[in-house]
Amino acid sequence: MVPFLDLQAVNHQYHQELKDACARVIDSGWYIMGNELTHFEAKFSAYCGTKHAIGVANGLDALILVLRAWKVLGKLKAGDEVIVQANTYIASVLAITENDLVPVLVEPDVDTYNLDPELVRAAITPNTKAILPVHLYGQLSPMPELMAIAKEHDLLVLEDCAQAHGAEIEGKRAGNWGDAAGFSFYPGKNLGALGDAGAVTTNNDELAQTLKALRNYGSHKKYENLYQGVNSRLDEIQAAMMRVKLPYLEKETARRQEIAQRYRAGINNPLVILPQVVSESAHVWHLFVVRAEAREKFQLWLTEQGIQTLIHYPIPPHKQQAYPQFRDYQLPLTEQIHKQVLSLPMDPTMSNEAVAKVIDAVNGFKA
Repeated sequence: MVPFLDLQAVNHQYHQELKDACARVIDSGWYIMGNELTHFEAKFSAYCGTKHAIGVANGLDALILVLRAWKVLGKLKAGDEVIVQANTYIASVLAITENDLVPVLVEPDVDTYNLDPELVRAAITPNTKAILPVHLYGQLSPMPELMAIAKEHDLLVLEDCAQAHGAEIEGKRAGNWGDAAGFSFYPGKNLGALGDAGAVTTNNDELAQTLKALRNYGSHKKYENLYQGVNSRLDEIQAAMMRVKLPYLEKETARRQEIAQRYRAGINNPLVILPQVVSESAHVWHLFVVRAEAREKFQLWLTEQGIQTLIHYPIPPHKQQAYPQFRDYQLPLTEQIHKQVLSLPMDPTMSNEAVAKVIDAVNGFKA
């Protein structure tokens, strides 16, 4: 069986360094908001090219807290609209509704699955106050165009970078385009912790200071609370784990890109739609997502050939039970995408033999 992602193998590459880092934290006697977090935040902000990185408990909290901070700072208010692509994972939408804001779901670009600037422009109303581009599957959204639209209409931009660690356009990385960005370090991400973890990046000093308080009960100073905050802190163990793994991210990204290039060059089945790439450096291949009309039959065939696949994602947000208010939305492209997408194995520890096996299996599929 070719696994979809072998996390045990991924982390085994660095197992001694990870164990040493864990021991370092245990022996330090300091487990929350300590040196490991401070050092990781500095290293990650430098990696992204931003002034600040603020560690939080998970990727969803990263998005929620940015929007909440903007409300605290008077930049947003309840009922304001936030534009986001309709085919995203539900977390992007949850962050918006959690803040009593209104998600405006727009159809994606059919080739990249990211926001289409023209559809964003068409969706802007007097109530629109922010754009939330999701760099889906590891490919950066068209950020130069989106930032131009945001500047023209005085809109905030919050990047959802949960799948795009290190992706770049014109030498500028994910997390350094918008006014702020949310990252997830869920174990399966390109930069994955050994548990839940997340971070916000920004170049705005006021936003960074507000976020540091909001993640810590609304407090800058112990027992003094400026805001009604939450407990969403990136703990020392996870920060230490990612301090180990961050220096290897470029190597793992290069391997992901090599695997993707082999897939794209080798897969020639007319029944399978391959992902389109705007720029090689803009895509870090968190997922390699293809489309097939006969997806269920295709997935079963691959399973029989010893290829593990996953579906990202089977149900779009507007069809989820959690959002009955969206049930009547007409989003045919989004719904078609969710019925057809299938993610092939994408693992930086995959052998070339495993990659070839996937290619042969895909090419052998017949409807």
